[in-house]
Amino acid sequence: KKIYLLEMRASVICYRVQSSASVEVYLIFQLPLSANEMFSLQSLETKFQLYTDTTGEACQILFNQLETLDKCSFNASLPLVMIVHGWSVDGILESWIWKMAAALKSHHKQINVIIADWLTFAHQHYPIAVQNTRYIGQEIADFVEWLEESIQFSRSNVHLIGYSLGAHVSGFAGSYISGTNKIGRITGLDPAGPLFEGMSPTDRLSPDDANFVDAIHTFTKQHMGLSVGIKQPVAHFDFYPNGGTFQPGCHFMHVYNHIAQYGITGITQTVKCAHERSVHLFIDSLLHEDKQSTAYWCNDINTFDKGLCLSCRKNRCNTLGYNIREERLPKSRKLFLKTRARMPFKVYHYQFKIHFINEIQGKKIDPSFTMSLTGTKEDAKNLPITLVEGINGNKTYSFLITLDTDIGELLMIKFKWEGTAVWKNIWDKFQTIIPWTKGTHRPGLIVKTIRVKAGETQQKMTFCSQSFDNIHLYPDQEKTFVRCEDRFRHQERK
Repeated sequence: KKIYLLEMRASVICYRVQSSASVEVYLIFQLPLSANEMFSLQSLETKFQLYTDTTGEACQILFNQLETLDKCSFNASLPLVMIVHGWSVDGILESWIWKMAAALKSHHKQINVIIADWLTFAHQHYPIAVQNTRYIGQEIADFVEWLEESIQFSRSNVHLIGYSLGAHVSGFAGSYISGTNKIGRITGLDPAGPLFEGMSPTDRLSPDDANFVDAIHTFTKQHMGLSVGIKQPVAHFDFYPNGGTFQPGCHFMHVYNHIAQYGITGITQTVKCAHERSVHLFIDSLLHEDKQSTAYWCNDINTFDKGLCLSCRKNRCNTLGYNIREERLPKSRKLFLKTRARMPFKVYHYQFKIHFINEIQGKKIDPSFTMSLTGTKEDAKNLPITLVEGINGNKTYSFLITLDTDIGELLMIKFKWEGTAVWKNIWDKFQTIIPWTKGTHRPGLIVKTIRVKAGETQQKMTFCSQSFDNIHLYPDQEKTFVRCEDRFRHQERK
């Protein structure tokens, strides 16, 4: 038999009972019993499966049946991490769930990992599944309260990790749990957008749902006014990798790569690639202890792309994923970072500030540059540089560079103006039309200094031209810059 809770009001609870013969019976209870007592009689729709790293399988813990806790070897002295999946298209638990469970156990063996299987309510039309998130949230809250009452397990030791709709399920679980104490932590992995975007905090995941809430937004690109993942902040720390709209390696041009890897289901993989990237970023934080991704507080991705937000002062940066620094804030904080297209996702962020003087007055130019970096560990060669705006007059330009590898401490920069034959002809034409009188040099770009800030180490460095006699740069020419005294550091307040 299956029992469905249809409605609960102040004095009435209504259930629908469906037998194997498809005969439906409706049961209506007039309440002398409390709501909590009625819920305790209910057979929960959610299956709570304890994952064990020894067999790679799961053992089901049955609500209100203490003997199943012993049977499944639930350890009340260890923290509990519960994985909550999202909307289901095919009614099957997705493979990432087992990967995350295994990663959690490999990272921290002294932990209970439970998979909250609510497929029966998730494998519905999306609006119905959205309505069901509240019921499942209530069931998870009931389960946690049962652990508290029966084996004195503290709710502060509970960490809910919810993906997509599962993020809001986790939020409802946190808000429905009784008493003043809250669940320890909720992590929302690209919380679902449709029917949640713009809703009040009580109708979605919010910072009020746990002692600490973090969220990773990876697919907020809008189509016809909707996005798969929610765009607005819903946590104490909201991470927006690569701006949060879309993710590298997930473009439809990669569909053939996904088909080669997954077969015909690769088409589905392409569609959900950016949405599920949130999951794999979290798993990455568990598997690669030595490559934790740092994100930085910033207003928007355009400001971040200028390298203007790489400060860690006053807790302005944090670690993405499992190892985040937990800190309750009065207001949600949006953090940005860049990532690679595949695991390990970590990149190293650098802000470059270059002071240009364009000697051709009144003529804005849009040259292309490349940089090669020499570090104490490795080199990075021929990095393309694109300035957001053209070079005009006497001005400092700021931009962000990311590296896939740790080059160590930066020692030297080679900066090249990638001049083509056309560029050189144009430049020569300017030289014949516009006379110059300053000394004997021909007009060009003067590159005074290059200032660098490394996001991950917070180190600031200044580089000057290796040749003090010739600081001019022309098309197809390369200049070498070496470390020098930073005369401008006292002006910098970031």
